[in-house]
Amino acid sequence: MTDYRKEALKIQDEIIADRRAVHGFAELGLDLPKTVAYVTEKLQSYGIDAKPCGKGGVTATIGQGGKVILLRGDMDALPMAEDTGLPYAATNGNCHSCGHDMHAAMLLGAAKLLKEHESELKGRVKFMFQPGEEILGGAAEMIRNGLLENPPVDVAFGMHTSTGGKHSDVGTISYKKDYVTFSGDFVKVTVHGKQSHGASPEMGVDAISIAAHIVTGLEELISREVSNQERSIVLTGKIYGGDSCNTQAGTCVLEVSVRAASAERRDFLKKRVKEISEGIALAFRGTAEVEYVYGMAPMYNHPDMYNCVPGYIAEIVGEENVVEVHEYGGTEDFTAVAERVPSIYVNIGTGSIAGPDITHHNPKIIFDESALPIGTAVYCQTAVRWLEEHQ
Repeated sequence: MTDYRKEALKIQDEIIADRRAVHGFAELGLDLPKTVAYVTEKLQSYGIDAKPCGKGGVTATIGQGGKVILLRGDMDALPMAEDTGLPYAATNGNCHSCGHDMHAAMLLGAAKLLKEHESELKGRVKFMFQPGEEILGGAAEMIRNGLLENPPVDVAFGMHTSTGGKHSDVGTISYKKDYVTFSGDFVKVTVHGKQSHGASPEMGVDAISIAAHIVTGLEELISREVSNQERSIVLTGKIYGGDSCNTQAGTCVLEVSVRAASAERRDFLKKRVKEISEGIALAFRGTAEVEYVYGMAPMYNHPDMYNCVPGYIAEIVGEENVVEVHEYGGTEDFTAVAERVPSIYVNIGTGSIAGPDITHHNPKIIFDESALPIGTAVYCQTAVRWLEEHQ
């Protein structure tokens, strides 16, 4: 069998160059014209027929017949000015501070190597170069535009950089069974009262006061209705309303983040946020309009995948460097794929050259590029070995 670790090291300079190119583009959401053009051109140079998939996405398939494994790498950046001082730093006010440039480059490397060894594949590999992960909408956009069809996908594999904690050293791959990430929901609560002059409070209904009570009520939700063994979060991150300091506010808006570690807990918290908001507003003679703006379920690692994929990865990095963990965090829109096909999502240690306290979503973060060929090899090994064992 091909030694993909050695093969990836041979093209390390190319993978690094790809990463730095994507890094410099640093485009947002579903609008990635430069990144898409670059990825498409690279795939075509490998002899791979790359196709657009929805807005900002690129997909391609190699191999002849058999089952299909999807390899995913996201490509979007964050709206923050980079502060690394790197010669290839983005200068457009955006920043690849979550490592999606690393993902895209590793997957490009895998596409190159797997295409070179296409005749050895025991099935097909589909590549998913995804936009819009940071807005939790890119995976769904690609799915709506046929990502999982023609050919239909049997299983999927995703990977993310890891920069903080004891399992973030370069060469370490960590994974978790069952639920991997939090759900993530943005809930907007609009409180309606009645505006009045501050000198005549009896003539109005103070929406700001109602909102303040709702904030307290939502904090009680976590401290009194959820086990302290869970890591659920209900956070009021933004609040705004009123027109002047001497006017009783007629409206006030709360923007609430709800995170849960299971689908069942997510449903419960969303239900209680609505009940508490509406109930408190009614108690103070107002009303509350609760809107679920967007959200994503928790990512679930399927047992059919976590029972075999870590073993494939260990063949590349060694058993001692594949670590099962019991806690993950954040929210991930690869969930949209995992809800439809058996999937697994792992973390690859990439370190933080800027220091252990500078991690994801920090404009000063500098990832260790020596992790890139390891990630490319992991993509390749996972695809090749899964297809071999599932003909």
